[in-house]
Amino acid sequence: MTQQPNAKYRPVQPGTNFYFPPQHQDQQPGIEGLMQPKPIIESDSYKGSGKLKGRTAIITGGDSGIGAAVAIAFAKEGADVVIPYYYEYENEDAKRTKNRIEQLGRRCTLIVGDLRSEEHCRAVVTHTIKTYGKLDILVNNHGVQFPQHALTDIATAQWDATFHTNIFAFFYLTKAALPHLKDGSTIVNTTSVTAYEGRPDLIDYVSTKAAIVGFTRALSQNLATKGIRVNGVAPGPIWTPLIPSSFSAEQVATFGQDVPMKRAGQPYELAPAYVYLASEDSSYVTGQIIHVNGGTMVSS
Repeated sequence: MTQQPNAKYRPVQPGTNFYFPPQHQDQQPGIEGLMQPKPIIESDSYKGSGKLKGRTAIITGGDSGIGAAVAIAFAKEGADVVIPYYYEYENEDAKRTKNRIEQLGRRCTLIVGDLRSEEHCRAVVTHTIKTYGKLDILVNNHGVQFPQHALTDIATAQWDATFHTNIFAFFYLTKAALPHLKDGSTIVNTTSVTAYEGRPDLIDYVSTKAAIVGFTRALSQNLATKGIRVNGVAPGPIWTPLIPSSFSAEQVATFGQDVPMKRAGQPYELAPAYVYLASEDSSYVTGQIIHVNGGTMVSS
């Protein structure tokens, strides 16, 4: 059975395959508005119950994809959301997410700028505190990937850019946020199934995602006695703007077909994992990684 999803939520039926028309975007991060079909970032069946009522969250990369799905789910649970993202050309995606959050009765602030800059990361946190008076949840979610066939094809500039975006920025933002986090605050880091499986054409990306796992575990131990929990989510193949902006049109057409469930995941399918880790439902969970990957077995 083959089905083409669109931005409107529909339950995913067992045995359903999603077909993606061949497509490619030349600029990374990609644009959600240009994707066919559009990623599904919200589940109509997800009803919030106040799990994050009164909380303030920073969600990097919350303009689209997984980050947008998490931002909307957090808003449904009662949180206000700050969304830092990289480039002005992503504004339409970001505004669409902001509008939805405000429709849900929560506040949302968009901050565009380079998270590879430690100064900018400090400014994001400062603006959050000035606007909302506090910070309760940090979701480090942004990332880039640039496939290459061999290690010798990876330019030093690409290696540096991937590390500065995918892990240095996590360090900068977390360091800036920590003085404002209190007992009961949470940090959730997005890693990847590739941190456990590896992937031959994403050596630099996989290295950063493995570093995020180590960062999450070590930081969780460092902050445990302060009551600040640190966990992660390791997505499998998820239909986000990163995919058509990373891979060839031919690779996109079969994206996600190699997992046991035989389909790519949609962003909304990850959001509940982030809600769980950000809320008191996971009060005895820290240093852990939740795997949302369509059935791939990994050793964590």
